[in-house]
Amino acid sequence: MADLFAAFDPPAPAEVPTTGPLADRLRPRRLEEVVGQSHLTGPEGAIGRMVAAGKLSSMVLWGPPGTGKTTIARLLADAVGLRFASISAVFSGVADLKKVFAEARDHGRLGRRTLLFVDEIHRFNRAQQDGFLPYVEDGTVTLVGATTENPSFELNAALVSRAQVLILRRLDAEALETLLTRAEEAEGRPLPLDADARAALVASADGDGRFLLNQAETLFSIQLDAPLDPASLSALLQRRMAVYDKDREGHYNLISALHKSLRGSDPQAALYYLARMLTAGEEPLYVLRRITRFASEDIGLADPQALVQCLAAKDAYDFLGSPEGELAIVQACLYCATAPKSNAAYKAQKAAWRSAKETGSLMPPHNILNAPTKLMKEIGYGDGYAYDHDSDDGFSGANYWPEEFPPQHFYAPTERGFEKRLSERMAWWDARRHGRNPDAAS
Repeated sequence: MADLFAAFDPPAPAEVPTTGPLADRLRPRRLEEVVGQSHLTGPEGAIGRMVAAGKLSSMVLWGPPGTGKTTIARLLADAVGLRFASISAVFSGVADLKKVFAEARDHGRLGRRTLLFVDEIHRFNRAQQDGFLPYVEDGTVTLVGATTENPSFELNAALVSRAQVLILRRLDAEALETLLTRAEEAEGRPLPLDADARAALVASADGDGRFLLNQAETLFSIQLDAPLDPASLSALLQRRMAVYDKDREGHYNLISALHKSLRGSDPQAALYYLARMLTAGEEPLYVLRRITRFASEDIGLADPQALVQCLAAKDAYDFLGSPEGELAIVQACLYCATAPKSNAAYKAQKAAWRSAKETGSLMPPHNILNAPTKLMKEIGYGDGYAYDHDSDDGFSGANYWPEEFPPQHFYAPTERGFEKRLSERMAWWDARRHGRNPDAAS
């Protein structure tokens, strides 16, 4: 039990390590030193208010890699005097969880509560996540989970309901520049970069502070005769790959952004999101399938060529492959973005499908039924059918609706693009059906 009583001793002040990776040496020692997350750690932020009150609630820290989730969790424990325990969902199983909870309960009996930090918490399965609930509810642990994935999709609703979800932002240029300045102070010398290369280094990090400091550490380790320019920097260091998992939230966020940019007739933004997906390794035909769906859902008959362009792009991509065939996808994307928009066909489909389900198996009128047998002719199949081509203008005005179901108006074309012509045709036909002369002067 000696180790448990030792938990009552106040923690020794954290010392700045003089060895180890640069990112660890520059890890903040106080919440005020955390960069880029002042909306949470500042006096008016959720974390700032909890620390000021001296009481933490369980929380899930959701944000991109390298934004300070682990650091904040450690500093929170120090700030309110909680014992800090940490596990990773990548390397831990049920036995590890049981051990952590047992230790937390023992410390709790001695008056020392535990902050349990769970890295990559979304990697625990549903049953394992449920295992946290009783220990969170009875106060055995204050849970701080960290995840790069949307908690709405990856965490049990019961667990999310017992914790605040706090969103960490990707680090902006100002925050990343602060990290570089701290790195230079720690090393006692400036980075061997000219101004343009320094800006390029910050941009290459894509909001990931850890990645930036690792790149800076590499630069400090190299002996250079002169500062690097952007081209020399690019040749020396790799750019961070964009965060993008094809089965995760980033995938759905970008395809949503592409679809809405197309709908909003912004070809520049649509091309940007298309590029984001393809350069991150998305399957080109997946993107093209979504654009093809868009051609019917959001353009439809306002420009029937949109669908033709998409199908032609599919044939071109099948023929050429990547990267040459991707230009055909670009062409389809730009065509759809600049085409007149209409969701009239989409709305008509929904309405027609709904009516078909509601009306069941109503019989079409006898006049439009085929009568291949004598019996069918005798009972009126095909009786009175008006062959439209026999009319001077190719239109008979006959009724095609079941007797029990009056004519409906599912499709209402817009006044945009080709649908304007369709609207005029349909108005002409409707006038004829109702006995009016659509060609007469009004």
